[in-house]
Amino acid sequence: MTRKTQRQPDGGFSLIDMIVTMTLIAIAAGMAIPYMRDMTDAMRLAQGAREVERELQTARLKAVTSNRVLRVRFNCPAAGQYRTVELIGTPAVPAPADDANNRCSPGVYPYPAPDADLMTLPNHDGPVRYLHPSLSFGSVTTLEFRPGGTVHANTGAAGAWPQLSTSGTAITVTKGSSTRSITVNGIGKIKLQ
Repeated sequence: MTRKTQRQPDGGFSLIDMIVTMTLIAIAAGMAIPYMRDMTDAMRLAQGAREVERELQTARLKAVTSNRVLRVRFNCPAAGQYRTVELIGTPAVPAPADDANNRCSPGVYPYPAPDADLMTLPNHDGPVRYLHPSLSFGSVTTLEFRPGGTVHANTGAAGAWPQLSTSGTAITVTKGSSTRSITVNGIGKIKLQ
């Protein structure tokens, strides 16, 4: 009795199988790239807004715990930058050196303060913070956090700044046509929206 050998089929994929598979992968990747770019932009915008919100929360907490008036200045010293600074003088009569151009300069008012003497001000200035280069501030105003936890806003008028209303003001962070807002009201409630 003779035994017949059966021929095994050749294994692997044909060239056509490979071309079809690569084409489907390329189409799927082409559709996913714009979605991933949009998702990355949204994540970057959300992260920037969270960082600004954290800076506002920290400034309020530091004002209350240190019994000092702190201001958060935006686009300071340049667009897309922000800094928490301790008020020099009083809210009604700030010292002449307490202007945005001077206080935003880390060269003039370095972080950390050169001394810890409570008699010399400022002692509670923060570092200059930076938004991602693709982000910018929309509507912003300098905010002042007082030791009682209240929040006041710069209206451009002389004298003490008025307390924000209960509806508050919005600080917006933008990326293209997308925005995220941080709402701050007069009693110190800070909410990321």
